[in-house]
Amino acid sequence: MATLLRIKEILNRRNIRRERIFRDRTEVLDTLTDTELIARYRFPRHTILQLVDRVSAEISRPTQRSCALPVHVQVLVTLRYFSKGGFLSELGDIHGIAKSSVCRVLEKTTDAIVKSYDLIRFRTPDKHAKLAEDFFHICGFPKVVGCIDCTLIPIQRPALDEAVYMCRKGFHAINVQAVCDAQLRFTNIIVQWPGSTHDSHIFNNCNLKRHLEEGKYDIWLLGDSGYACRPYLLTPVNNPANEKEEKYNRCHIGTRNSVERAFGLCKSRFRCLHKTTGCLLFSPQKSIKIITACFQLHNLAILLRLPEPDVLCENPGPEVDSSPADNHNMDGCRVRGNLINSRF
Repeated sequence: MATLLRIKEILNRRNIRRERIFRDRTEVLDTLTDTELIARYRFPRHTILQLVDRVSAEISRPTQRSCALPVHVQVLVTLRYFSKGGFLSELGDIHGIAKSSVCRVLEKTTDAIVKSYDLIRFRTPDKHAKLAEDFFHICGFPKVVGCIDCTLIPIQRPALDEAVYMCRKGFHAINVQAVCDAQLRFTNIIVQWPGSTHDSHIFNNCNLKRHLEEGKYDIWLLGDSGYACRPYLLTPVNNPANEKEEKYNRCHIGTRNSVERAFGLCKSRFRCLHKTTGCLLFSPQKSIKIITACFQLHNLAILLRLPEPDVLCENPGPEVDSSPADNHNMDGCRVRGNLINSRF
């Protein structure tokens, strides 16, 4: 009898050690429904498995020694952070891995997603007619293929050049410029500038502006008064003097609202980008990769027609004045004036 009790005691101790060493990693892909997966990871089972296949070559370990993390666990950890944000320690507790492992997994999987997907492209001229038609159905604004704006993504205080990352709203951020279509898909993004950078400065130094100035595209973008009015980028009339200009402004605002909705939807789907979850707890360089990955996955969700989450309200604050007058301003104002007289 004593011997049996002794054996049971030894087995119990071994089980305790096993529980301490091997954390419970519940296979959520087997236990959760697609609806539950979308609520927690933003994508259904088949899409998550497709994502696992895409990034497997980049993040899989060459050996299974030392209980290497499976690829699907790494993908789930990354999607969970994108979807909910929060502390890395809690993310590790949910998936049964250590905080240090979460940090390494996030970096490598984010890099793999950015390399594996190319879903953000400015459309070629043969696609412009369809884009313009989609925008025309919103408020009757012709020849528009994209709406442009910038949004601030909060990050933790960087160790270097802290002052340049402080945005006008009083927190450290990355200022992201994006162009979207009428379906709220992003067709062009610039993710590299610190939060103190003016919107117009980002546009003046991007390749898209150079292509538009070269006359590659006979189209219009719509932007707010933070941009200079140009022949290819139309802005609102600051002080409308007649009914035509007021009607133009109403149609302009109603159409340009697409990019604000796209930002709101992206930040609602990937809460790590929204200030309600605090900020991205990484250096600016790592934060830029996370932002890029989330914007790519946003386009994937739009492409798959996944259900939209509850959209968080954005408070963009007061609009800033236009850029100083330059050689393009007079041409832009003339194009805008001709449009107002002929269309509105």
